[in-house]
Amino acid sequence: MTDVVLAAVLGVLGGIVLTVLLLLARRLARGATDLGSDAEQAALRALHHASLAAPHLRGGLSTPEVVQAARHLRVLLGSAAVAIVGADDAVAFDGASDGLEPSAVRIAERVRASGRRQVFPASGDHDQLEGVGAPILVDGQVIGVVVAFAAPVRAALVRAAEEVADWCAAQVELGGLDASRTQLAEAELRSLRAQISPHFIYNALTAIASFIHTDPVRARELVLEFADFTRYSFRRQGEFTTLTEELGSIHSYLELERARFGERLRVTLRIAPETLATVIPFLSVQPLVENAVRHGLEPGEGGGEIRISSRDDGTHTEITVEDDGIGMDPEGLRAVLTAVDDGLHVGLRNVDTRLRQLYGTDGGLVVETNTGAGTLVRMRVPKSQPLNDPDND
Repeated sequence: MTDVVLAAVLGVLGGIVLTVLLLLARRLARGATDLGSDAEQAALRALHHASLAAPHLRGGLSTPEVVQAARHLRVLLGSAAVAIVGADDAVAFDGASDGLEPSAVRIAERVRASGRRQVFPASGDHDQLEGVGAPILVDGQVIGVVVAFAAPVRAALVRAAEEVADWCAAQVELGGLDASRTQLAEAELRSLRAQISPHFIYNALTAIASFIHTDPVRARELVLEFADFTRYSFRRQGEFTTLTEELGSIHSYLELERARFGERLRVTLRIAPETLATVIPFLSVQPLVENAVRHGLEPGEGGGEIRISSRDDGTHTEITVEDDGIGMDPEGLRAVLTAVDDGLHVGLRNVDTRLRQLYGTDGGLVVETNTGAGTLVRMRVPKSQPLNDPDND
């Protein structure tokens, strides 16, 4: 690869990706025959191979997929061979590998010891091939080394290897963030599931027991509702579900609460049929209903009404849960939503946090409430988003 091409690669990897993309987009819009200079075409190829390599680095440097990343990085660098050596000396190699893998490990050891890029002369086994090693640094620690072999190693390749190593570090860090996000989502769901308190279970089972002798058919129905509710709430698969499935779980929950409240709990549904297939975060509407019962209606002696509605709002589905219970002081609500953990309203705060993480700072809950005036909670969910396996298995 010429110095011009390597310089173009460095430009891309050095922080002008957006500018190049915009330029190429404009040129591509005018037709493939007007792709511009050799440097611009090289940049396009660099972006292509970088994008192909990225997913194979997100799992860390010890996975078998790193070999596929090495293949794309070798093409990107234009070198005879490329090795990605992990901290445990696991080598992902692509290119003319005969006898070079031990050399790659030795180069990696010296680069780890120094923490800096280094250039090495041709080995006895490969008189024509020189090597350059660059550290992959994450949080100041060398987690691996990129080693490129060429004949000879030019200054542009030395700089390119260093930039590629930095880019690899960024991909590993992004993979770590993805894993942390998944763990956080799982922790938040565990927190929501923990809301199914012994108090609720005791009340539900007591209500079921009260029908065993007086209305055994009703008791059997409630047992099935309890089974459906717990099965849905504790399912392991899927960060998302559909509004239909969530409403099914809400129905089971409300049937159990009706067995306790009797006629004091009234429920009104206004669900637009076209919104039933909307993909929503798992356990996002159900906790709002539970919050309305527990904190809105239960403290009052007369019970009350819960109104659940959904409507198509163009690009979004709007879902509201409203109760005519005791309400809450707006300042107290603000404190609840910003508290770390006060033991109360965990579901409301958890849902708000998850929505903001998924849809941005403007994607959280909108709550209208006041003391003695009930509470209305509104959420808006984009209609265009993936559904990751809503199966309840």
